[in-house]
Amino acid sequence: MALLNILEYPDPRLHKIAAPVAAVTPEIRQFVRDLAETMYTAPGVGLAATQVDVHKRIIVIDVSETKSELLTLINPEILSAEGEDENEEGCLSVPGYFDRVRRAARIRFRALSYDGQWFERDADGLLAVCVQHEMDHLIGKVFVEYLSPLKQQRLKSKAKKRQRLVG
Repeated sequence: MALLNILEYPDPRLHKIAAPVAAVTPEIRQFVRDLAETMYTAPGVGLAATQVDVHKRIIVIDVSETKSELLTLINPEILSAEGEDENEEGCLSVPGYFDRVRRAARIRFRALSYDGQWFERDADGLLAVCVQHEMDHLIGKVFVEYLSPLKQQRLKSKAKKRQRLVG
């Protein structure tokens, strides 16, 4: 397995739209394993392929406390969304920053599994937030884009300063 490099906001590659996966091949399964290892090592509860500069509709999520319930979503779709809730979110592509974001409180989604089988599932709480957050990545949207323009500008400035110090 391999650890993948996570892109950091405001990297323009985070705004690319992911393409559907044509078939769940052995190469796709290997990528899912690498994506999961990267997520667990980071550590995080979700990671989209876009965040590692692979522009395919693939997400891994594990919101369990034991980190033993990996959920693979290939070509995910939200079928329905109800209610509204506001939760604090963070993102592996925006390290060290957390803010409140409004999203649907309950969703029903469908996706292909690691084995290439379609499934549907209802979600609320952290899982609903995580699915919506990661699906945003697949359409080129980072959670900070829900924030005010002032907060976004501050984050971009901090990120650019951090990149100058590191690079």
